Amino acid sequence: MWYTARMYYCNNYTLAVVFCVITMLCWGSWGNTQKLAGRTWRYELFYWDYVIGVLLFALVSGLTFGSHFGGEAWSFIPNLKQASAANIGSAFLGGVVFNAANILLAAAISIAGMSVAFPVGIGLALVLGVIINYVSDGKGNPVLLFSGVAIIAVAILCNAFAYKIKQANETSGQRSGLVKGIVLSVICGVLMSTFYYFVGRTMPEKFEDFAAAAPKAGLLTPYAAFFVFAFGVFVSTFVFNAIAMRRPVSGEPINELAYFKGSFPVHLVGMLGGLIWGLGFGINLVAAGKAGTAISYGLGQGATLVSALWGILVWREFKGAPPKAGLLNLAMFVLFLAGLGLIIAAGA
Repeated sequence: MWYTARMYYCNNYTLAVVFCVITMLCWGSWGNTQKLAGRTWRYELFYWDYVIGVLLFALVSGLTFGSHFGGEAWSFIPNLKQASAANIGSAFLGGVVFNAANILLAAAISIAGMSVAFPVGIGLALVLGVIINYVSDGKGNPVLLFSGVAIIAVAILCNAFAYKIKQANETSGQRSGLVKGIVLSVICGVLMSTFYYFVGRTMPEKFEDFAAAAPKAGLLTPYAAFFVFAFGVFVSTFVFNAIAMRRPVSGEPINELAYFKGSFPVHLVGMLGGLIWGLGFGINLVAAGKAGTAISYGLGQGATLVSALWGILVWREFKGAPPKAGLLNLAMFVLFLAGLGLIIAAGA
């Protein structure tokens, strides 16, 4: 990690991989805050605080690491002022698309659990997203990259079969929740695969560009792109989450006034979830200048592995499932690690 008088950036591939691993840990762990809040708090209400947390992190990181308290061309505020309308719109659209996908993910977590929603939804997003972003920037060895993606696809299939075995032991009401959760996760995955492209295309293509005296006209720094993205998430929440509250996937409809009935600790848990996710995304965008968007995105979405571990080992979401389900989940973890290893090698 290096910095100029203008901003912090990443100029080392190994460090970029470390950043992407941190992203993976953050993106795979924020869902725990929803699980914690969900004991007494509807996910639709949790989501308002989560979004506020993401926006706050984007703003603070832009004004600090993204500015280094300087006023030059790379600095956060000047960079936003010179950005083109097309790039502002693209990063904003990325936030809107992500938000639609993430609300579906939150809904899937609420009815089917982390070990269902993440492997299906985010695993699918990883496969499709790597393809989309590789076509966009072409960074990385394609044989290693897509071999890694193929292995991860097999891991997702192992996970799906594990759910099928688990489902056979559930009551009819539980099976209904699993089916609905898987459907929501698939739709989430398709949408989630596209958001990074809209954000990544607004930034300089390689880290050497950051050594220039000023960014190319109209482009955003990772910090500015993150903030515009987060603003898109925040604004679209007033539409998407309002719909989710009035037409919930489970439970009775609720209105916005219910949000103000939550305790201060409950609101803090939601904001913590947003801060955790925001940390992962912020450093992932910084790493993309060196690793490329396909590899940064692919490694970050290895969050599936982390979230599945949380769901299985901590939340015991596969408790009582037949031994075959456990073996399939073990195969998923091994294959996922192998696939992520190939993705890392693809950028080296």
